[in-house]
Amino acid sequence: MSRGSADGRKRVLFLFSDTAGGHRAPAEAVIEALELEFPGRFESRMVDFFEQYCPRPMKYAPTLFRPAARWRRALHLPYRASDGTARTHAVSAATYPYVRRAMTRLLNDNPADLIVSVHPLVNQTVMRAMRRAPRPYLTVVTDLVSAHAFWFDRRADLVVVPTAQAAKTATQHGIPTGNLRVVGLPVRAGFTQPLPDRDAWRATQGWDADRSVVLVACGAEGLGPVKKVAKAIDEAELPVTLVILCGRNTELATELSQRSWRTPTHVYGFTDELPAFMAAADIFVTKAGTGAITEAFVSGLPMVLFASIPGHEDGNVAHVLRQGAGVWAPRPRAVTDAVRAWVDAPQARARVAAASAAAAQPQAAREVARVIAGQLGVHARRGGVSR
Repeated sequence: MSRGSADGRKRVLFLFSDTAGGHRAPAEAVIEALELEFPGRFESRMVDFFEQYCPRPMKYAPTLFRPAARWRRALHLPYRASDGTARTHAVSAATYPYVRRAMTRLLNDNPADLIVSVHPLVNQTVMRAMRRAPRPYLTVVTDLVSAHAFWFDRRADLVVVPTAQAAKTATQHGIPTGNLRVVGLPVRAGFTQPLPDRDAWRATQGWDADRSVVLVACGAEGLGPVKKVAKAIDEAELPVTLVILCGRNTELATELSQRSWRTPTHVYGFTDELPAFMAAADIFVTKAGTGAITEAFVSGLPMVLFASIPGHEDGNVAHVLRQGAGVWAPRPRAVTDAVRAWVDAPQARARVAAASAAAAQPQAAREVARVIAGQLGVHARRGGVSR
């Protein structure tokens, strides 16, 4: 086990994979929070365990995820088939001989005082590989409600979950309540900071100052029926400005940029300014991804959810509806009806926006950072200086 880096900083290894955008962002948020809460005290490293260490064909999982996500059953069937404590142990036992050397190399290449997992498929495999050289292990569950059994392994020192519903699932899979923390889902600090001048920022983007801004997005990869939804809103000829974020889907961004629009429309690719886009918007139209929903809560945005991946996103829809923070509109016509209702009734929209803000846990990343520090005996001095 590592005893810190040469300069005395504690080493924290974050294990993730880009098999969906909801794993990288929470890890980056916690790393940012560690530096904000305990400046200069931690050395953080992120490793995509599939792409960087797993043998073929498993190393191609991030690349294969995007086409698989276009056919939701391709993700739903294995999700349901493997969702159970006994089944996850069986799958891990069957695959471990194939990845054992890779996991040993991962641990040898990345000495750490503590390992943080933000991906369900890494936990059992890595903890099995650590049997001869155990080190503290923290799981940060990045599924909002419907957490798969792969997230939960009793060998973890601590399991951090975003909601009470996820905590209940954890206990059902054998995690002792004393090893659980409910803190919310980590988001970057930028989402917690309001725009100094919202109107001025809108003006820099060329958005009409007199129209409500409808932000349409579908994650970092730009997956889902974004084109159909945007087209439906456009054809409804609502008094709005339509802003479409296509993420890394350059093909979609090019196609939508070349389209003739009736509604004032602005099309963007991937952006690092998502907090500003969300702070400047009035209505958020999106897929029911955990990250998007959490960021909308923190931004106080009312949501129109138009799609979900069966399995781990089903609970997200129900969670938003329970909070009164949005509506479920699985057809383009339903999306336009929801947007129209909120444009026509600003007070009703404001009530939903307030409910969304009330559901937020904006300090989750800092809470996780403090949990990590506590596990490693790093404490803040008075005045915010760590020791």
